[in-house]
Amino acid sequence: MAENVREQSRPNEQRLPQRKLAPEDILLPPGYKVEVFATGLTAPINLTFTSKGEMLVADAGITDGNGKVLRLTEQGFTVIADGFHPPLTGITEHEGIIYVAHRRYVTIIQPDGKKKDIIEGLPSNGDHHNNRVVFGPDGKMYFGQGTATNSGVVGKDNGWVKAHPFFHDYPGGRITLAGENYQASGFLKDYQDRVQTTGAYVPFGVETYPGQVVDGVTRASGSILRANPDGSELELVAWGLRNPFRLRFDRYNRLFAANHGMDVRGSRPVANSPDEFQWIRPGYWYGFPDFTGGLPVTMPQFRPEGKPQPTFLLAEHPMQPPYPVASFPAHSATMGFSFNENSSFAPIGDVFIAEFGANAPGTTGGKPLPLVGHRISRIDMTSGQVYPFAINRTGMVASMTNGGGFERPIDAVFDANGALYVLDFGQFSGATAAPGTGVIWKIDRS
Repeated sequence: MAENVREQSRPNEQRLPQRKLAPEDILLPPGYKVEVFATGLTAPINLTFTSKGEMLVADAGITDGNGKVLRLTEQGFTVIADGFHPPLTGITEHEGIIYVAHRRYVTIIQPDGKKKDIIEGLPSNGDHHNNRVVFGPDGKMYFGQGTATNSGVVGKDNGWVKAHPFFHDYPGGRITLAGENYQASGFLKDYQDRVQTTGAYVPFGVETYPGQVVDGVTRASGSILRANPDGSELELVAWGLRNPFRLRFDRYNRLFAANHGMDVRGSRPVANSPDEFQWIRPGYWYGFPDFTGGLPVTMPQFRPEGKPQPTFLLAEHPMQPPYPVASFPAHSATMGFSFNENSSFAPIGDVFIAEFGANAPGTTGGKPLPLVGHRISRIDMTSGQVYPFAINRTGMVASMTNGGGFERPIDAVFDANGALYVLDFGQFSGATAAPGTGVIWKIDRS
């Protein structure tokens, strides 16, 4: 087991209680074992191995406003770079350079330790952000860009409006609006007592009309973007996703994304919207904001309890969106994933994916979902079936039952020997991560 993260002293800081850890509380298929590899991390969001075999971990920076990149050494984890805009969402090493995705930026850490912004001004001022960079067979970098809103309309659930009142979602292609508008009481300064009417793909308080045309942009919300390794020639690959949090290429050079479904919140809540595992193909539209899991939001199962049936925001759709390769229950919060390449561990090509778990009550309509997420699942890529692989014996987050298993799995990464490392974000409530409760678990054949 690795040593704990090297702690930075803080004046008058009270030590937090130790998180309970008990690997035996995690249920695995026969023939596997799990152990605690490292503890003491704060808001760990991504784990990666360099070409030299070094382990790097990203601290999202949401606890102290300072995103960091850590390297595992004989003395434990040490900070090799910081000052990244939270949330830092991912790190990737490519040809000796570390690529860091953080709010609005892609920044490189050069071999001499110097930082350089290579992409800036990404549309990440809203609910979701630009995510981890991966490199394709064409030598270009690819990354997901999340949407500004839950389902296409700015509303009272978007607290960022106070700082960015003109921000909203942007389509990746020319669209025609249906003219659907939604009312919400004002919450901006000088507009506290006014009801605001807001349409799709416009700022808060702006109405739309049937037939209104909105031009597409390259830096689209809910998109997959790519660029040269130096950040030049940024271009749109696909769009119509809500939050493509993590991307990877498989052994056949196909690009896949873990994409989050819509929530029961805001002016246009959508119920039972599944998380998706999508095959990303150039030029495709994946359905946001009018489809989820390949199905139209006008279907009865997507109507929230006691609220109106969602209607289409677009008068015409760019195409019939594809069905996902695999679907997960609403609010599973699928995060980092890896393809298995070790036949002694599991079938070659199967996916092992971390599920962060529901973030009730703000996203689920106020209904706790204790049996959703908080696990590692396996996707059988021949059938699209999803199976639990590593899950707490109770099926619930560890702290809910005073257990010692998973809290918030957020990444699943294989090392060169085929062992699976699970990055556990730690104890988490709302937008707050408890410092020092992040853990790395190691799963291998017994």
